[in-house]
This record gives sequence, structure tokens and C-alpha cells, in this order.
Amino acid sequence: MSSSPKPLRLAMLGMIEGNGHPYSWSAIINGYDPAAMAACPYAGIIAYLGQQPLETMGISGARVTHLWTDDPTDAPTVAAASLIPHIVNNPEDVIGQVDAVIISTDDGDDHIRRARPFIEAGLPVFVDKPMATNIADLRQFVQWHRAGATILSTSGMRYAPEMRLTAEQHTHLGDLRWITSFTCKSWERYGIHALEAIEPLLGPGFLTVQALSDSGGDVMHLTHRSGVRITIGAIHDAYGSFGAVHLYGTKGQLPLRLTDTYHAFRGQLVAFIDMLQTGTRPLPFAETVELMAVIIAGRRSREQNGALIQISDILAESDT
Repeated sequence: MSSSPKPLRLAMLGMIEGNGHPYSWSAIINGYDPAAMAACPYAGIIAYLGQQPLETMGISGARVTHLWTDDPTDAPTVAAASLIPHIVNNPEDVIGQVDAVIISTDDGDDHIRRARPFIEAGLPVFVDKPMATNIADLRQFVQWHRAGATILSTSGMRYAPEMRLTAEQHTHLGDLRWITSFTCKSWERYGIHALEAIEPLLGPGFLTVQALSDSGGDVMHLTHRSGVRITIGAIHDAYGSFGAVHLYGTKGQLPLRLTDTYHAFRGQLVAFIDMLQTGTRPLPFAETVELMAVIIAGRRSREQNGALIQISDILAESDT
């Protein structure tokens, strides 16, 4: 009788202000200790984990076995809460000890530095969204992918159950004409959430981005090859409106709203683990590159006082 394969060993690497993924993602994969999780400084994480029966926690076939946090004093609390057995002094210490790494920080201007040692060591890497928010870094990720590196980067919004339409809802809407999508925080850091909520509905093919910006945030106007108009708001302090999407069609309209953060994140992590086990990507790398080009185009439009930016130009620059 053959024994079942050993679980994949994952390293959770990095934690910066405002991002508690080492707590939540590790707990979703490993399960967690509720008493120790009470020390997590992110009340939202405690709340959505607590809505799930503890015995249902965990993803079969993988374990977070190693942890590194930017502030070393954070690591013991995270490890105790999310049942991570090993804390390392340096991120590179996990090379040779794990099967894949998760870069769990959401600064798209800092992911190349964080990911480089592991990609160069041949380890598969999941990069928290957004993968890259400048041309030079996007170009490097493209080059690594072409050289055979295994890289995945997504938002949990892609996997949110509330964002997937039924056949009845499609019929109610008719043909889509306009979509609004919303995020709090900044366009660079959180715009990908709003984008990945809607990209599965439209597919790739974003054409242009134009920004209307002030000190409070950005409103981005996008065009798509389908002809559907898209407006995305990224308003810094509107936390209570995060995850709102509205679809407008020829027959009807439909508001959507993220309410199940746990299953959005779980779907995202399952997709990565499935990719490691099967070698099959959950989406083409080119789609992620296009979405990063949209983020970069919005940033450029803001810097150029609302100029209309062609996505094809950003893609061409990232492909040199």
C-alpha cells in the first residue's frame, strides 16, 4: 500500500504595515490556534477566520512550515497563531528547506528584490498582488517567466464567490455596457483588487486608461476591446466600500459586493497549491502582465495630469 505524498512545504515571507497575510493565509493553509490568534492586530482577520468551523480549516497537500517577517518581533506571534513550526533569521534561509515560497507583501515596487533569491534558486513563487507597479520590475518578471520560472500573482477578488455570475444573472443583465468597481487605499497598492473582480467577466483586452486624480485618490476610466466601459475608483479612506462592483447591461443592472473574504483568499491559495501539484496555471501569465500594465498606465496617466495612456505602449515597454 503506497503512502500518500508528503505535503508541500511553503515559506511565508514578509509582513509590512497594513497587511496581515502571514496570519490569515498561513491560518487558511495550516489551521490556527484561536487563543494565540487573539493577539493578531487585524480584527478583520480574526472575524472572518472565526466565522469558519475550526475543523474545516486547512488545505490538504500543503503546510506553511517556515516564516520570516520584516520586523523580527512579529514572527513569534504569527507562528504561534498560525501553527508555523520554523522561524528563520533571513528569508534566504528557507532555500533548500521548502518546495515553494509566498511573498506576502503588497508593495509592487519592492517585489523584485524580495523574489529574486528564490526565483534564481529555482523555487516556485507566489507574489502577493500587485506583482509589479513599474515598467522595469514588470520587465524583469516577464524575463524570468520566459526563462522558465514558476510565478503566480493574483488578487483574492478573482476567486470571490460573489463575483461569479449565474446564467440567470447574465440573462438579467443582457449585454454589458458599463462596469464600476471600487477599492480603498491607493491605486498602486489596491487597484488590482478592483481590476481582478471584473477581468474574469470580460477577459483580457484592456485598451486605455485615463486618470482623474486628487489628494484623496483616483478615478480611473478604462476602455476594453469588448466595448464595455469601466470606471474604477480608488479612494484612500473609503474602507467601508471595499469590494463593491456594479454591472450595467442592456436589459438590467446588478450590484455585487464582497462579503466572504475567507473563501476569496482560500480559492486563491488553493489555485497556487493546485498549480504546484499539477503544473497547470490557473490563468495565463500574460493576463497578469496585462493587469500590471493597467496599473502602471493609471499611474502614468496621473503623473501626466490625466493623459490617455495606451495599454499596448506599456506592454511594449515591458517586453524589451
